[in-house]
Amino acid sequence: MNWLKLRLHRLQPQQVEVLEEALLGLGAAAVTLEDAADEPVLEPAPGSTPLWSSSQLTALFSADMDVDTLMLELQQQLPLPGVQQLPDWSSDLLEDKDWIRAWMDHYHPMQFGRRLWICPSWQPPPDPSAVNLLLDPGLAFGTGTHPTTALCMRWLNDHAEAGALADRQVLDFGCGSGVLGIAALLLGARSMIGVDIDPQAVTSTQRNAERNSISARSYRVMLPDALPGDTRADILLANILAGPLIELAPMLGQHLKPNGWLVLSGIIRSQVDDVCTAYRDILTLIEVTYQDDWARITGRRIASHSSADHGSD
Repeated sequence: MNWLKLRLHRLQPQQVEVLEEALLGLGAAAVTLEDAADEPVLEPAPGSTPLWSSSQLTALFSADMDVDTLMLELQQQLPLPGVQQLPDWSSDLLEDKDWIRAWMDHYHPMQFGRRLWICPSWQPPPDPSAVNLLLDPGLAFGTGTHPTTALCMRWLNDHAEAGALADRQVLDFGCGSGVLGIAALLLGARSMIGVDIDPQAVTSTQRNAERNSISARSYRVMLPDALPGDTRADILLANILAGPLIELAPMLGQHLKPNGWLVLSGIIRSQVDDVCTAYRDILTLIEVTYQDDWARITGRRIASHSSADHGSD
């Protein structure tokens, strides 16, 4: 079937939920929101659902819905809280198609360095002899398409070739889909702990580990409160965002062995100096690598002989 696509333009935050409920009540099959002011929300607070200062709302209706009748029915519901008159709107017909097939055709194997690939399950690996991580895009963040993930994947590939991953314990903090921790295991790491605030990410990481035939003895996945305080990793990967990275700097440092590697990503170019400042008393040999407007910061934990550094693995 085809669809009537209705767009409401330049909505203020207090108008969005009201109009969304009204359109669903009029029979909308789906409602989505987009930024109407080129105003990305990069770092929402945990548990919050932020909106842009100006949003575009798109609603899909059955193609046999008459748009003039629809807008008249919406007009008759006014005034609504925060909405005194109809916003600017436009509409067109959306041709139905095999969206799943189009999406699958768009997602291809990706290479990170010489040996490491991410491959969707429906396509054969381009190089069967390489390290091929099977991963399908899903709701949890981390499929390799974003520069923040790609920067970390290339670091893992390069350090595996240098033998720096062999028999190491990895902590993947903010694991999302588990892509980084699983890649580390496939490249020779001894064990991996994945941590994420989202229970769905915990489930996604477990499923992806199983899909890649990772032994259950090699990894654990948990929410942050379940991470033992004495955990010390040889390599700590944190692909989150600059704000949380700065806030978590003391805690992440505590979970890293002396001389262990810390790999930070999810940082835009303008935030690099602030993140480096937050870790200057924790890391040495700090190096910054860029891809587009995103950065990866790596360094080794400053060696210490305090008793706090001798926790368990």
